Amino acid sequence: MQIPFSGGCACGSIRYVGEQAPIATINCHCRDCQLSSGAPFASGIVVMTADLQVSGTPRTHAVRASSGGLATRSFCADCGTPLFTSSEANPQFTSIRFPSLDDAAGLKPMLDIHTASAQQWVCLDPAIPHFAGSPQ
Repeated sequence: MQIPFSGGCACGSIRYVGEQAPIATINCHCRDCQLSSGAPFASGIVVMTADLQVSGTPRTHAVRASSGGLATRSFCADCGTPLFTSSEANPQFTSIRFPSLDDAAGLKPMLDIHTASAQQWVCLDPAIPHFAGSPQ
């Protein structure tokens, strides 16, 4: 992944630039990620929120996470592209959805989280760590 990296929604209303390399690349299998992505899991890169510059105004939807805190999903109100997830528990981090990156070539998830909620037909990669919940 080249730094800085960029991405945005399908219609171009929202764009972002990240100035630092991702801290982690993850697949999240929690039920909320399944619902918000329309897929069996959501893949994303985790970055420091302060290192992310966003142009345009995403719409948000907050849900109570399994941790008890609020998780906020950001998406384009015009085209519906899922973009970001942030949490009340760790506001210094933002997860960016892989498909919204301009260039996701070379990215590979480092870990699977919330696998206790994974669909039983999903094949987890045995080469990466799995966590039943959220790693500490």
